[in-house]
Amino acid sequence: MTQHILEVENIKVRYSGLPVLQGVSVSVKPGETACVVGANGSGKSTLLRAIMGSQRVFEGNIKFQGTEIQKLRTEEIVRLGIIYVPEEKMLFKPLSVEENLHLGAYVLKSKEKIQGNLDMIYALFPRLKERRNQAASTLSGGEQQMVAIGRGLMSNPQILMLDEPSLGLAPILVDEVLDTVRRLKEEGITILLVEQNVREALDLADRGYILQTGRITGEGTGQELLASDLFRSAFLGI
Repeated sequence: MTQHILEVENIKVRYSGLPVLQGVSVSVKPGETACVVGANGSGKSTLLRAIMGSQRVFEGNIKFQGTEIQKLRTEEIVRLGIIYVPEEKMLFKPLSVEENLHLGAYVLKSKEKIQGNLDMIYALFPRLKERRNQAASTLSGGEQQMVAIGRGLMSNPQILMLDEPSLGLAPILVDEVLDTVRRLKEEGITILLVEQNVREALDLADRGYILQTGRITGEGTGQELLASDLFRSAFLGI
């Protein structure tokens, strides 16, 4: 059996004393795309922040490659190879596309490695190569999300965590961004995706989790969840 690269085991997280995550367990295998779906306020983004060490875990364990990481600082977690792309994108908009991408390579020391990663990202996203000298502020929402994802890839992540990459985008750009995630999956990149477009996210996921009011209420392959009564009741009101 393939060992999980990331294991979240029965974690509990609180805000101002109120429970947000109540015994959540999620795991991801190398090369797998796992997706956590749920309504706004269900705790999806909190889960990713807890993994990154920016949200305190009161109970439970988080293991990366078999080692507990829940007490590490965020910068230590990044150096292990866990990269988080937040929903806000957090681009430096006056800087060019290429300058923004270079900011993601701060953990690397080899100029050759940095250039190799940049070439890989331009091969994955040809549009970014075309716009590499443009200010990030001039890009469409979908292109800005590509820059945010590309910046995450610059450090050679062991696992890439994407927080609502389609949030706030027009429908045509949502399809574009989710196609980007699908290309990353085809490249064998390990992904933990949190996404509001439930059907589309589960359709591309190898494994999915349904998170409701801080608890995992369903898990399985993406296709199993799409066919489940739980999916229909939770998201379609049937």
